Amino acid sequence: MTRMPTFFISHGGGPWPWLPDWRAQFAPLEASLKAMPDQLPERPKAVLMISGHWETEGFAVMSNPQPPMVYDYTGFPSETYQITYPAPGAPDLAARTHALLAAAGLPTRLDAEMGYDHGTFAPMAVIYPEADVPLYQVSLQQGYDPATHFAMGRALAPLRDEGVVIIGSGLSYHNLRAFGPGARAPSEAFDAWLNETLMLPPEARTEALMNWEQAPHARDCHAQEDHLAPIFAALGAAEQDEMTQIYHQTEIFGGVTASGFRFG
Repeated sequence: MTRMPTFFISHGGGPWPWLPDWRAQFAPLEASLKAMPDQLPERPKAVLMISGHWETEGFAVMSNPQPPMVYDYTGFPSETYQITYPAPGAPDLAARTHALLAAAGLPTRLDAEMGYDHGTFAPMAVIYPEADVPLYQVSLQQGYDPATHFAMGRALAPLRDEGVVIIGSGLSYHNLRAFGPGARAPSEAFDAWLNETLMLPPEARTEALMNWEQAPHARDCHAQEDHLAPIFAALGAAEQDEMTQIYHQTEIFGGVTASGFRFG
């Protein structure tokens, strides 16, 4: 098969595709997600999602052939706790993924219980609304160490030649205590740094992201880097590839600037 690109996407907020007001807010995001299948060389064998909403000790690989739903949000309308996204899992690819991580010396296990969290099912409902592409997840490792997640991405890079699209799902700004106008200056500065950094030559790019805390307003934008860490894995799997910005939006929730990227 032809080599697949990798992606780092924003997954929006909560179950936004099912909330008319939020869906309108995220119209540019929806357009960017809908466009992703056309950026692939062929229909993928599966999508591997690395979501900012699943972290474990070591790396867990979802192996359920029909993963359940995980409604990991609160305060939304009751119908958003009945959402289904019935994409099949990918247990054979999960075993392959587990083997690649283990061969790289990374702590890993198969997880037959975990289901799709909203960092996975919300964007996938837009990317593949028919839920007809096999889908599985790999967790983040607790602590979010950049080097460890780059290593994870490097270990999984062979999957790109096996028909698997690797997507890091997070948000380039994620400080739940500072949305609105107070997010404007920090998110603009960090987003500009991120875009500039991702255009650097590969070695310099990796080095800068390893030291992301030195970026302007780094901790203002990511008090905890669970929504940034997926980019380390997505880029680790495409470390020599050029970046293309596929999404850019300003004034989200009254102030946030965010971007999404394709590698390869």
